[in-house]
Amino acid sequence: MKRIFLAIALIGAFLAAPACAQTKVGDWEVERRSGDDHCNAARGYKDKDDDNSEYVIVLSYSKDAIVVAVIYDGWEWEKVGKVLRADIGTDDKDIMKKAKVEIVDKTAARLTFEFNQSILDILTKAKLLTIDFEDDEDNSVEIKSPRMGEALAALKFCEENKK
Repeated sequence: MKRIFLAIALIGAFLAAPACAQTKVGDWEVERRSGDDHCNAARGYKDKDDDNSEYVIVLSYSKDAIVVAVIYDGWEWEKVGKVLRADIGTDDKDIMKKAKVEIVDKTAARLTFEFNQSILDILTKAKLLTIDFEDDEDNSVEIKSPRMGEALAALKFCEENKK
């Protein structure tokens, strides 16, 4: 119950923050919140195939980095700030083997990649994002990401037109 409340609180905080520019692409919310340097694309859902577990994925990028934050109510990380290793991929392509995954809180992790257009190109075609932790099958996840290409296009537009 606490995990569900935390996930809902994080989603609420993300969505409640004032937005300077905002648009919807399917169930993706693309916006630049006041105080943020970059735009974000976010999608949250309950997965009926995974005991109604709640997932949130947030994408952001700049000329320096691509950031993917994932909140999953099935995680129970004990050490905030810990860096783990995982293979990151999509439904049909590998993005990076042994990528660094930083634990942000009990149910959230952040992937940060050096900016690379080929990573964005792979994500554009993805319908699923996979995080396969080394030696930790229980915490490996698949996050559904329909219309990610459209969300990334809206994110690019937001980034190019922010003031």
